[in-house]
Amino acid sequence: MQQTTLCYLDDGERYLMLHRVKKENDASHGKWIGVGGKCEADESPDECMLREVKEETGLTVERWQYRGIVTFVSDTWPNEYMHLFTADRWTGSLNPDCDEGDLAWIPKRDLMDVPLWEGDKIFLRLLMDEAQPFFSLKLVYRQDQMTQSTLNGKPISA
Repeated sequence: MQQTTLCYLDDGERYLMLHRVKKENDASHGKWIGVGGKCEADESPDECMLREVKEETGLTVERWQYRGIVTFVSDTWPNEYMHLFTADRWTGSLNPDCDEGDLAWIPKRDLMDVPLWEGDKIFLRLLMDEAQPFFSLKLVYRQDQMTQSTLNGKPISA
């Protein structure tokens, strides 16, 4: 299984989001996602997240929390374990020229109105719930349609 990370930089009212519009053959083309990418050899999820945020945004994360793990199963794309993080302290200046897509601060109240994967809507709600502890989420996709979701071992509906 491929190991990836995704981080949502949180300024209290908004998340920094990436609109995936610049790469061809991108599974997430046209969708809004957090900042992240694939883990390199011998890299921990934390190290991957810190590197990917710096590469894609120009920002250096100084305080973060490991919030959950998502198991993605797909008949189209490689299966993966995605490690989810939120960050609330960083330094540096936002890089306007991300080669992955367009970066924008999206108000949390508007997140469900932008193009997202169905499964992302589930874990974004979990991330926005400050009382929600660490979670394990399994999402199964057939083509681009989510067919199953399981939270902490129990089936849920989107």
